[in-house]
Amino acid sequence: CTMTTRDQRNPTVVRIEGLLTEQRDLFKDLLRETLQEVLEGEMTELLGAAPGERSSARQGYRAGYYSRGLVTRVGKLELRVPRDRDGRFSTALFERYQRAEKALVSALAEMYVMGVSTRKVTAITEELCGHSFAASTISEINQSLDAALARFAQRRLTEPYPYLILDARYEKVRLDGVIQSQAVLVALGINWDGRREVLAVELANRESGASWKDFLARLGERGLSGGEVVGSDDHHCIKQALREILPAAAWQRCYVHFLRNALDHLPRKADDDCLQELRWLYDRRDLKEAQHDLAAWLKRWEDRYPKLTDWVETHIGETLTFYRLPRQHHKHLKSTNLLERLNEEIKRRTRVVRIFPNPASCLRLVLALCVETHEAWLEENRYLNMTLLTEQKKQALRQAA
Repeated sequence: CTMTTRDQRNPTVVRIEGLLTEQRDLFKDLLRETLQEVLEGEMTELLGAAPGERSSARQGYRAGYYSRGLVTRVGKLELRVPRDRDGRFSTALFERYQRAEKALVSALAEMYVMGVSTRKVTAITEELCGHSFAASTISEINQSLDAALARFAQRRLTEPYPYLILDARYEKVRLDGVIQSQAVLVALGINWDGRREVLAVELANRESGASWKDFLARLGERGLSGGEVVGSDDHHCIKQALREILPAAAWQRCYVHFLRNALDHLPRKADDDCLQELRWLYDRRDLKEAQHDLAAWLKRWEDRYPKLTDWVETHIGETLTFYRLPRQHHKHLKSTNLLERLNEEIKRRTRVVRIFPNPASCLRLVLALCVETHEAWLEENRYLNMTLLTEQKKQALRQAA
């Protein structure tokens, strides 16, 4: 049976291969680690003993490694091929991989996104490329990946983050045989160097006050400091947690969510100019100008849409906090778009899985995607020029004195 025929029978493989091309670096590391495990496993089988193992069945000893490159669709992999003292070790992995490279990478991708389905991965790998990895090997690879992700998730936060952005999204997870929605809580930070970072990613049963409070408390235990402005949507549980854990932080309600919420206070056939003019308030140079135009907007629309104008007048102040910041920072801090874009990327990847077999597999994929984004951000130029905020604070202190 040809590979083309098999792909036609298994659309999941086709989707996974599309995912592979979009996530090259992560799969490159996973593939390198997997193939290295295969080489080590073959040597253990030849010698009849693992490294350092005392065994009466031992038939030889290891004698170091030599390097060999393997060119793949995700880049060139440098592998360490083991040697034995008698020179008996020979691997068919390179030949076998070249014959079935496309199938093997597809199976590894399936292993990654499914997280824990080792039995299924073993069967898929054997079907596609005529060679299977032991379920124990796949489990060890997942454990190694989990350990690396845990180190990232639990790392100490050694510098202050004046800007924080919080949000959550939901994923379908199977719990005790029942499909449930799990909240994925995410925190982003912008440090004084102006660089973006993923600070925390956790799963919770739902967005409750307790879950957000615990989430922020754990950030504090890891050393979070700063938090001068925190952006989020108008979730009451986030606001409650911020009041308790970060009471000194100024809250910026996302203006994009605010404008969406405004639709709930308008009739279906409302004048498009009404919301468009409201949206323009967020492009003003300073708070004084925005408040002047807000007064004009309220006067113009209060007779036609009194429900909307009353609601806006009561709540719009929560969305204008960003006017305290340097003007060059306004477009980045007046909404949660930075985190929304990350969530969209996560959604684009997780919908391949649709329903995760358990919470661990869900967190593994989401956290790995966030690590990839985090590392890409650190390699980019500064996101914001934070000297503007420093100068603004100095000027405010001088004026106060």
